[in-house]
Amino acid sequence: MKVDKTPELLLLHALPLDGTMWANQMGLLPDATYAPTLYPFGDCIEDWAAKALALAKGNRLIVVGSSVGGSCALEIAALAPDRVAALVLIGTKANRRPDPDFLASALETIREKGLASAWHEMWEPLFSDKTLPRTVSEAKHIALRQSPEDVSRGVAVFHTRPSREEVLSTFPGRVIVVTGSEDIAPGLEISKKQAKLAQQGSLHVIIECGHYVPMERPEALNAILREVIAAHA
Repeated sequence: MKVDKTPELLLLHALPLDGTMWANQMGLLPDATYAPTLYPFGDCIEDWAAKALALAKGNRLIVVGSSVGGSCALEIAALAPDRVAALVLIGTKANRRPDPDFLASALETIREKGLASAWHEMWEPLFSDKTLPRTVSEAKHIALRQSPEDVSRGVAVFHTRPSREEVLSTFPGRVIVVTGSEDIAPGLEISKKQAKLAQQGSLHVIIECGHYVPMERPEALNAILREVIAAHA
């Protein structure tokens, strides 16, 4: 039986956005790309990973995750390492340090003040001040069309996920760590450590860019992804 070695892209979004944040990446593998919205997949990162993985058909997945999407990518690598050819982790923190006070405060902000205030307080500051205003406006539009319940679920999933540094250090495939030079969550130093921790890790720093690399600097990210795709084609 012939084994299909065509790579597939699985794109996993950041908070408080959805799968449409990957609009600039959907053409890289147009017939083999999945960009689900994760909130309906359940109340824990393990459920998100299982349901996202079920969308893909092949066994040569390039899993690309931004922020909480990167946490989901690591969970997929833990769940099915034999199906994952490479991980691209953007603004991702493998280790989780419990912060119940911040979680409670974030959920209260969403509940009491609404998503617009939560966006202004928690997520808009993560963009670089050099990012085009229309890009920030587009991201805000995506965020505000989510339901408060879905975003709250996403925040809770992020803050209750397991630490996955062991997965990062034992995963046998390539791990491409991407960070904006002005990203403060998790930031350059943590990104450097994670690239070094991986067996086949590499680090890409995107200049004049904040946390939301796929939207802020799509051309730079796409160049990285094209190289990864070519290496696994």
